[in-house]
Amino acid sequence: MNAVDPVALRKSRMKLLLVASIFAAPLVLAMALTLAGWQPTAKGNGLPVTPQRNFAQEQLPVHMADGGTWAWHDSEPRLTLVALPGPGCAAHCYEVLTAMAKARVMLNRNQSRLRLLYVGTPPADAAQRGGMANYWKLGTDTDGKLAQWRPQQPDSVGALLVESDGTALASYPAGFDASGLAQDLQKVVK
Repeated sequence: MNAVDPVALRKSRMKLLLVASIFAAPLVLAMALTLAGWQPTAKGNGLPVTPQRNFAQEQLPVHMADGGTWAWHDSEPRLTLVALPGPGCAAHCYEVLTAMAKARVMLNRNQSRLRLLYVGTPPADAAQRGGMANYWKLGTDTDGKLAQWRPQQPDSVGALLVESDGTALASYPAGFDASGLAQDLQKVVK
C-alpha cells in the first residue's frame, strides 16, 4: 500500500476549497444583500400607472377616424403605444411622434407586436409632411377618460403603454426621453 504524502493531500484539499469558494461567493453575497433588504430593480423610463387601470374592462371608448372603435383587448399579444397630444400640437409634437414611430421601427422583426394609437387632433402640418397615417391609427377620446395623461403644455405629447389585455402599464409625461421609451419597448416587446 502506498503512503499518502500529507503535504500533497493538504494542497489538494486547499485547491478543492478554493474552487468551492469561487462558486459559493456569489450565492453568499446575494443572500447577504437580500437579508440586508436590497433587491435589484428593473427600472423603466416610464412612470407606473397607479392605481392599475384596464381600459378594456372599463370599456373606455376611442372612436377611430374610419368609424370604428379601438379594441383595447387585442386578439394577438401586441402592446399599444398611445400618443396623447397637448393643445396646439405642431412641429415639436410631430418630432416626438416621429421619434415614437422610429422606436417602433427599431423593434425590427417585432415591430408588428406594437400598435401605435394617436388620440386627438393631428398636428397642424402633419398632412403636408405625410407619414402620420402610415404609422399611426387616429382616434378621439370623446368621453375625455384619457385626460389625466394628456399634457397641458402647448405643442407637447405624452404617451401610455398598454398591454394587449387593455391594462395600462406605464405613462410617459410630456418631455419624456424618446430614447428611454425605445429602451423600454426593447425590454417589453419580444
